Amino acid sequence: MKYIVLVSHGTFAPGMHNALKMLAGEEREDILSTSLENGMGSDVYMENVRKCVEKITPKDEILLLGDLVGGSPLTLAANVIAERGLLPKTVMIGGVNMPLALSAALMKDEMELDELADVLLAESREVMQEFKITQDDEEEEL
Repeated sequence: MKYIVLVSHGTFAPGMHNALKMLAGEEREDILSTSLENGMGSDVYMENVRKCVEKITPKDEILLLGDLVGGSPLTLAANVIAERGLLPKTVMIGGVNMPLALSAALMKDEMELDELADVLLAESREVMQEFKITQDDEEEEL
C-alpha cells in the first residue's frame, strides 16, 4: 500500500487530514497525520510519529508531506522512517498545500512514487495563483 503521511507544526497536518476526509473519502486508512505542537519536545513528537507509522511495513511506500522543507516535523519524521528502514521506499515533499495533498490522495495508486512526486510538484506550482474579483465599472443605481 502507498501511504500519505502528513506532518507539520501546530495543527496544520491534522487539519489538512480532516479536510482530505471531506474531499477524498472519510474511511481512508492510507492517510495518516501527526504534528509538532507548541511546547512539545522532539522526543514526544518522534514517539507520536512512530505510533502514526507503526502499521506501515517494508513492503509499503510512503509519501511524506511536510509543511516546511528542513523544518523539525519533516526532518524528525524522516529520522523515524529511516530508523524503521523505510526510507528507500519514501518520497518526501516539503511545502505541502491542499491541492497537492488532495491530488496525492486521488492519484497515488495510479503511478510510481517518484513519478507521482514529479506530477504533484508541477501541478502544485500551477494551482498557486492570485484570486481576483473584479467589479463592473458601471454599477446599477438603486
